Amino acid sequence: MIRAEFIPWLSCAVPSPEYSAHDIEVLEGLEPVRRRPGMYVGGTDEAALHHLAAEVLDNAMDEAVAGHASRIEVTLEGDGTLVIRDNGRGIPVDDHPRFPGKSALEVILTTLHSGGKFSGKAYKTSGGLHGVGLSVVNALSSHLSIAVVRNGTCFRQAYSRGALIEPLTPEPADGAERGTTVRFQPDADIFGTAARFQPFRLYRMVRSKAYLYRGVHIRWECDADLLEAGESTPTKSALHFPNGLRDFLDSALHGRATVTPTAFVGEAGMPGDSGRVEWAITWPVDEEGFVHSYCNTIPTPQGGTHEAGLRNALTKGLKGYGDLLGSRRAGQVSGDDVLGDAAVLLSVFLREPQFQGQTKEKLASSEATRLVEQAVKDRFDLWLSSDPAASGILLERLIEKAEERARRKQAKELQRKTATRKLRLPGKLADCARSTADGTEIFLVEGDSAGGSAKQARNRDTQAILPLRGKILNVASATSEKMRGNQELSDLVQALGCGTGRDFSSDKLRYEKVIIMTDADVDGAHIASLLMTFFYREIPGLIQHGHLYLALPPLYRLSAGGKSLYARDDEHKDQLMKTTFKGKKTVEISRFKGLGEMPSAQLKETTMDPAKRSLLRVVTPDPKDPDLRADIEHTDSLVQKLMGRKPELRFRFIQENARFVREELDV
Repeated sequence: MIRAEFIPWLSCAVPSPEYSAHDIEVLEGLEPVRRRPGMYVGGTDEAALHHLAAEVLDNAMDEAVAGHASRIEVTLEGDGTLVIRDNGRGIPVDDHPRFPGKSALEVILTTLHSGGKFSGKAYKTSGGLHGVGLSVVNALSSHLSIAVVRNGTCFRQAYSRGALIEPLTPEPADGAERGTTVRFQPDADIFGTAARFQPFRLYRMVRSKAYLYRGVHIRWECDADLLEAGESTPTKSALHFPNGLRDFLDSALHGRATVTPTAFVGEAGMPGDSGRVEWAITWPVDEEGFVHSYCNTIPTPQGGTHEAGLRNALTKGLKGYGDLLGSRRAGQVSGDDVLGDAAVLLSVFLREPQFQGQTKEKLASSEATRLVEQAVKDRFDLWLSSDPAASGILLERLIEKAEERARRKQAKELQRKTATRKLRLPGKLADCARSTADGTEIFLVEGDSAGGSAKQARNRDTQAILPLRGKILNVASATSEKMRGNQELSDLVQALGCGTGRDFSSDKLRYEKVIIMTDADVDGAHIASLLMTFFYREIPGLIQHGHLYLALPPLYRLSAGGKSLYARDDEHKDQLMKTTFKGKKTVEISRFKGLGEMPSAQLKETTMDPAKRSLLRVVTPDPKDPDLRADIEHTDSLVQKLMGRKPELRFRFIQENARFVREELDV
């Protein structure tokens, strides 16, 4: 038999005689709200305090969206009391059938999960869903009074911390009046003595409601003594926006430039009369975007399924448009690329939406994804096709973002791989001995043969050699996936160490000079052009910081009378024949087949020795200089014509410039 004293944990399982049924509490009415406010308003901080205002305002907005109210008044009084009034139907005041002798108004204010939005009969769509909003506000207010005007009679009640202090009292009212007025002040015992409504935060909330439902007029008023010095919140304002989200977007952008001249704005009913969706979307040039989404006028700062539907619609639309244009690169665009820097306003109205938690910060209705996507997709396709020029610019911008994202991912993967061990440079690289970049240079040569000669001719302390296998990939016409899978480009980027695109860092560049050294013939010029295109498109910072150069190896060697000179090209050769070798009967002219055929001593003397060689530095117009905008556009256009994927542009360029050729081309 096992005895409990030998097993300490077993003895702990014996219940204490002090813990009994008398210790089990049952919280009734509104007591659980006051004991655990975080369950109902998310806490006791400033955000939770303003959630009380949102609950009351949402009830008024539900009346407006349902078509029963056209006017809402929001007043913040000097003592911190908030008054919200609407001209809707007014909360019912007759006796509730389940609670004899108690009005429906009192039931709503004192009973959790009570209201008229469960069955869907009184409201087609609504922001209040759980029947706890007004009762929670009542429980967490030091005082709350309510006035309901129905059928020419005004009914009043007053509460303190959820307890009734003034019974329902009827009094005559103007027969033309109707609606509900709620006055309340948050309880300092819950939110702290320093807590108070912030005018700017309330005004922003009220204004957003006016934007979200164009049929409502909202009057805002605030005691001037509550405004802080320099605060721009108005003391009085009449808010009505007939263009809805379009006006909202214009206000949020403050005149900032956008990628497309017009925003993608619209509204549509959802399939099966299940709701409707409105949207206003554009892409700011400065890439400082935002996504504000709402469901039944309730803000959803954490997003949710409606945002997922919009993301799907836009992403599929842009990919489809790219396929229509024959762009293989469009397939890599993701939802993050589309919405990452976009300015987005999305508002949906759904029957019985599901949220995560009472604060309703994230929409969880699974069907919203499909409904929003179906409602938006066709209209986005039509918008893209209505302005092909602007849509093409937008698509190219998003493709560049996708490629930049892929480059960053690749760079991070490389960093992770090398975080615990020394960086492994490409095996073909013959690195220099100097550990710092000062005074160092790397030669990019074509093939192992030229690489062998260059390695023998170099200064091992300061000169590195990286042989490339033939002609590298033309990045102007290749997809991002193809570039990432190209070993030659990967080796080159790894050897330089400076990163690509926006991740370029001149401080991380392992060499002071990057020198393209190819044969002095047409094939060599083509390889040099491919390399310059790669640097221009993928590592423009290398050129802008003055690190990229072209070597000028000779094409000919001229010898006569014990004297030898080198000529870069035919024109230089003819010039030497007319000057230095003029009158010489026999001049030995040898043409180098390539750098690999040149003796290392001659390669060093003509091309690699800093004291004797000539280099051309590759330059481009400064993108930060507004006066050079035309030059920048011309350079972009030229690269696209000569290196892009459209052969007809190259053919046209040849036709337009063939008349300028004055001698036979070396082909």
